[in-house]
Amino acid sequence: MHKLQCISVATLAAKVFSRLSTRLKSSGGRPSAPLGSRILTNPDDIFKHNMWDHVQWTEEDKENARKKAQENSCVQIPLREQGKFDTEAHQYWDKFYEMHRDKFFKDRKWLFLEFPELLPLDANSRATTRRQGDRQVGIPSPGGSNMDSETSHHQHSGTTHCRPNADCQTACQGASQEKNEDATQTSTFPGQHASFRILEVGCGVGNSVFPIVNSIKETDAFLYCCDFSPRAIQLVKDHPDYDDSVCHAFVHDICEEMASFPFPPQSLDVILAVFVLSSIHPERMQRAVNRLSTCLKHGGIFLFRDYGRYDFSQLRFKKGRCLSENFYTRGDGTCVYFFTKEVHEIFSSAGLEELQNLEDRRLQVNRGKKVVMHRVWMQNNLFLIIFDIVSTNS
Repeated sequence: MHKLQCISVATLAAKVFSRLSTRLKSSGGRPSAPLGSRILTNPDDIFKHNMWDHVQWTEEDKENARKKAQENSCVQIPLREQGKFDTEAHQYWDKFYEMHRDKFFKDRKWLFLEFPELLPLDANSRATTRRQGDRQVGIPSPGGSNMDSETSHHQHSGTTHCRPNADCQTACQGASQEKNEDATQTSTFPGQHASFRILEVGCGVGNSVFPIVNSIKETDAFLYCCDFSPRAIQLVKDHPDYDDSVCHAFVHDICEEMASFPFPPQSLDVILAVFVLSSIHPERMQRAVNRLSTCLKHGGIFLFRDYGRYDFSQLRFKKGRCLSENFYTRGDGTCVYFFTKEVHEIFSSAGLEELQNLEDRRLQVNRGKKVVMHRVWMQNNLFLIIFDIVSTNS
């Protein structure tokens, strides 16, 4: 007689949150308010800062946003003209990086505040020390004026939230990690001997890559980074901080199902996708996420942040730039989709269990021009659960 034993989703999730709660209570390293704590309580103070957190929209705000989105999407680009924005997407991005090179976006100094799971324990402690030093020398905080150039094309916002740390990752992976490590030792690939592996998809020119690389040196971690723009990857490799002993950059289209990765399945601890999925045609997103999830170890973490529905950047589109519902093309040919919490379905269908699904609403202020902009971002923190069905004799 045989018994079927499997990992229970509920039991595993409960264990994860229990360990996370204990860790947070014993650590002073987290802010008391998730996703920032700068709250606008007096309307007269609105131009005192560049960003306000946890903004509550009035019914009037919601209705105005809905009307603007409806108005700018009522005229869509004809179907016969839409194909090029998908099939030639890498060419549009190549032209973007040819024009702007590495001057358009700033390095994401907020990255580890937002996603501490990116680093193994030993690197996390050093990154924390570095962040504290940054504050002491006056490096601007996330959401401040140093984000302005990124806002103009792809808004990346550094925020903080109580989310799973390395203890949580350990709880998720458990005994399955040994099986994953055994599998990866049977082949030779970049980063083969690392015990902690990270993949950033859509890495661009390395604005996340180099903060990570500089944090994982002298640890047993390894970073993979890919982009479908050959020009972007060449700029990453030409960067003075590029170090192939801890990083492997490669050209890859995550929508191309026949393209191979330079590592075996189930070998990654973390996948980072920041303002990447929004550039993919909505009909191709699910297959891309499905494929990426097969790269994660059991209990591996998928970190996602992207545009939210009715973000200011959606509402400022002019008529004639809409491809389909909530999907637009910019003047340079690059595309963007605006999410709501439907991302839950995309990730859960790929076998990922949510630890967080947040709609981050903020008020961004241009104090020089006295302009106020409602920003909306979606943020998800997920881990991969694979049911291990083991047959044993009673």
